[in-house]
Parts: sequence; C-alpha cells; structure tokens
Amino acid sequence: MRQIDHLIVGGAGGGTRRSDVFDPNTGQVQASVTLGGSAELEIAVAAARKAQPGWAATNPQRRARVMFRFKELVEANMDALAHLLSSEHGKVIADSKGDIQRGLEVIEFACGIPHVLKGEYTHGAGPGIDVYSMRTPLGIGAGITPFNFPAMIPMWMFGVAIACGNAFILKPSERDPSVPVRLAELMLEAGAPEGILQVVHGDKEMVDAILDHPDIKAVSFVGSSDIAHYVYRRGVDAGKRVQAMGGAKNHGIVMPDADLDQVVADLSGAAFGSAGERCMALPVVVPVGDKTADALRDKMIPAMAALRVGVSTDADAHYGPVVNAAHKTRVENWIQTGVDEGAELVVDGRGFSLQGHEEGFFIGPSLFDRVTPQMQSYKEEIFGPVLQIVRAPDFETAVRLPSEHQYGNGVAIFTRNGHAAREFAARVEVGMVGINVPIPVPVAYHSFGGWKRSAFGDTNQHGMEGVRFWTRTKTVTQRWPDGSALPRGSEDGGPSRVQDAFVIPTMG
Repeated sequence: MRQIDHLIVGGAGGGTRRSDVFDPNTGQVQASVTLGGSAELEIAVAAARKAQPGWAATNPQRRARVMFRFKELVEANMDALAHLLSSEHGKVIADSKGDIQRGLEVIEFACGIPHVLKGEYTHGAGPGIDVYSMRTPLGIGAGITPFNFPAMIPMWMFGVAIACGNAFILKPSERDPSVPVRLAELMLEAGAPEGILQVVHGDKEMVDAILDHPDIKAVSFVGSSDIAHYVYRRGVDAGKRVQAMGGAKNHGIVMPDADLDQVVADLSGAAFGSAGERCMALPVVVPVGDKTADALRDKMIPAMAALRVGVSTDADAHYGPVVNAAHKTRVENWIQTGVDEGAELVVDGRGFSLQGHEEGFFIGPSLFDRVTPQMQSYKEEIFGPVLQIVRAPDFETAVRLPSEHQYGNGVAIFTRNGHAAREFAARVEVGMVGINVPIPVPVAYHSFGGWKRSAFGDTNQHGMEGVRFWTRTKTVTQRWPDGSALPRGSEDGGPSRVQDAFVIPTMG
C-alpha cells in the first residue's frame, strides 16, 4: 500500500498514527498517511527558522523567478496532478484541472511580487524630512486546508506567503494529501530553498500544535465554520494573525425577467458540480414569484435527469463521488432531515448506484421545493449535490433571505434589469456577489472572502489583501542634516565617492 509521509527537511516521516486514504470511486483504501503532532512540527519549524532569513534577504525579483519556474512545472505536470487529485478526492478530471488552474492564477499574481511589495515614499514631508514605508515578511506562516480543493487553496496561501519572503508550513486535509505534497516537491524543484515550503500531516493534534507554536506568526485556514471559529480564537489568543474561512449557504436569486434556460444551465454546474463539495457552490435558488418558481422547477427536473454521475476518469461525467463514506452518509442524512421538516423532495438522489462501482461513494442529484427559512436543512451547509428551492414573493424578500442567513460567503442574482442588479449588489449582506454569474469567485488579483460566519478575521485571501496579511509595514522617517559634507574628489584626481555611488550594481 502507498505510504504518504510528511515533507519535512530531515525526512521526519515516522510516527505510529496513520489514517486511511480512500479511492472514492471504488470505496477501497488506496494509501495510508502519517499523522503527526508537536514533535514533527518542531522539526519543520526549526528548518523554516533556519531557511527564512536568507529567503527574506533574497531580492523580490529572484523570488519571483522561483514562482515563474514553479508555475511552469505545475503546468508541465498538469495531467498527472489532476489524475492524482481525482483519485483521492473523487471530482472529475476536468474539475481537478480547474482546481489546479485556479491555484496557478494566484501563483501568476505572486510572480508580480516585486511590484506589489513596493512601499510608499514622501519627499519633503517636513523640512529636510522624507518618509518611506516598506513591507517586510512575518517570518513563518502556516496554512490549514480542506479536502475539497487540495491544489487551489494551498496555492492561494503559500504562493503569496512565500513570494513575500516567508517560510510556510502546510497542513493539508488527511483525506487527500498527495497533491499538496507533490506541489511542495515541485516548489523545491523550482528553486525554493529547503525549509521554505514543508508539509505536515495530522488531525486536531497537529492543528493545535500549529496554533500554539510561538514561532508561527500567521495562520490561514479554510474549513467548516465551527472549526474556523475555533482556529481563529485559539490562534488570536496565541498572538497570531489569523484568517479563517468557514462554511457557506450561497443563494441564487432568480428574477421574473431572467433567462431561465441559462439559469438552469448555470445551476446544473453550480449546484451539482464537484458533487456540491464547494464553499462557492449554489445550493439554494430563490425564484421571485410562484410563476417563476414553477417554470424554473419544470425546467430543472429534466436538466437534472440529464446529469451524468460517473467515475472521476469518465470524460462525459458531470460529477463524481463524494470524498468518503462518512460524508456520503452525512449528505443523505440531511436529505432525510429536509423530508422530515416538510420540504417537498422533488428528486431523490439517495440510493444511486453506479454499475461496476457499487461500493463507491456516489450520490445522485437531489432537488427540494418549498423549503422555508425556518428549516434546519436550509440553515446549515449540506455540502453535497442537493439543490433547495426557497420561494420569495418579491424582491425585498429575495434580498432579505441571504442577508439574514448565518453565512455570507457568496450570492448571485439572475436578471436582465440593471437597476435591480445594482440595487441588489449594494444592499445584500454577503461578501461576494455575482450578477448573472453563478459562482462569483474573484480573479486572483482581487481578493476572496465572505462575511458573518463564513469568515473570521478582517483580511481576505490572495490579491493585495493576501500581501497585507503575509507582511508587516515598517515606516521610516529620515532627516539628513545640512552642511558641506558632500564628498570631494581625491587628491590625485581619482573618482570621488559621489561618482562611485552612481556605479550601477549587478542585480543578478
């Protein structure tokens, strides 16, 4: 059986605790991953502490070259990485390539680090006084990432952190740990010094060790809201910077003038793609008016029947299995909860079986209608291929539903009316808004982050928000006294020190 160990300088791969890694397509164990704790983390921190000062002293242009080379290596290994990712996560190959590509877009942003690290300068802030600022790395950062995007989210974190001059310790999900390890290997191949990017595996024991370690200055987390809140509180109490992204219950508002054929096509991908295991999935659709709701439902049913659920390597499949048996059970239990609460189960995805893969973790698409805001199945994140219809009588209700929900990650509105779209975007209490865009994940040079219980901390992922999170600002106020202290030429007519100062150095 394949063994997956930590990627730590010095090769700390031992340990007696291990966890199974499944192939979601077959339901069979395919690998075993080492689970570590404070002892393994201490080895990684020591290596990071040794490597980071030299990396921080490396000029940003050279750090950018490592990012360029890393991007090239990931692109060259795209097919192998995507197949490895799909084999542990279950998403289809096309989704896995998208996972990797969205991470690479942040790496592309990090390639511009010489520009974004430039500080500010004021000449003559006072009599003979100049003021300038510089962005300096924090030292050692850490990332704790979820199973659903094992390539994208790690690259969101370590790409910007490392480009800014930090060392980085990554703790990926133990459910699909192979791609994060492979990415770290490619970063070393790209020219990053040993100790700048390391990978440790573990469960709560490792998470707590990261949050408590005094040499780790900042932690970035993505996961469920309860754990995000725990990570935020414990990390902040330990004196760290923390950005902790939590769960979501994204809404799609459908106005009466919307193009329903386009809405149905968008919902088919946004609600069911990657088996709904995305924090930016669209699991709640809010049609305005019963006429809109009835028409949407009538179009949605045949569209769902046309969805192909298959193994990850099936090029014609729209989505594959969920990540493991426990998660399959969790999603099916939420479907039953919805039934028990009185929602109308229009399409039931439970009991789906794929011939030849009967032990795989497959769930068919499910559709609920007449879901109400009082239902627990509406309040909580299901994180599976389940779409809920919550009918709204008017525009005001449609604005209020996502605004009053405990999560505030993403929302979308589908309409041809520019005024309605503008009004909605301005008023809705949600962090990321799509207008006729079902999954409004910002491009890499903007930032990603929700509101309310979808995010803890005041700094978003990637973009300039990421640069600010992984650096500190140092401001220098300087004054040079007046006088005749300018250096003169030497007695023998040789070059003066002023002339010497204008010799252009080799940047390398």
